Amino acid sequence: MKASDIMVCQVYKVKETDSVRAVIEKFIERRISGLPVVNERNEVVAYISDGDIMRYIGKHDDYVFGSYFYMAVIKGDNEEFQERVRRLLPLNVMQIAKKKVVSVDWEEDIEEIAAILGKKRIKKLPVLRQGVLVGIISRGDVIRHTFEAIL
Repeated sequence: MKASDIMVCQVYKVKETDSVRAVIEKFIERRISGLPVVNERNEVVAYISDGDIMRYIGKHDDYVFGSYFYMAVIKGDNEEFQERVRRLLPLNVMQIAKKKVVSVDWEEDIEEIAAILGKKRIKKLPVLRQGVLVGIISRGDVIRHTFEAIL
């Protein structure tokens, strides 16, 4: 079985020029937790997930490091949670999205897809055909297609 056999063709996505507000609206409206970010040619340039949002709005503690000769402190957040949330919304999606995107070719075998999802501990894989986004595969898609004939 290939990626093209199990992928979902209707892919929710955002453009690289969109704001984080547009991303969160799609998360809420579609009840999803991640989106590919595409350019004008529908090529995947980044991926944004609920984890990226959590890392931004979560409290950042002070970080202290040093050696025998010096010590440095990187200050965490002093602002309130709601202020971090408000500051996030107008940002461009590319400011917090992951630029290194793991994806698969539409001819990839399901066995390799399962291995990637498991080893990389990711929830979804964009599916590309000649570099262009044509679908998406989730862990659930792999499980459904793998076990439906057996069960």
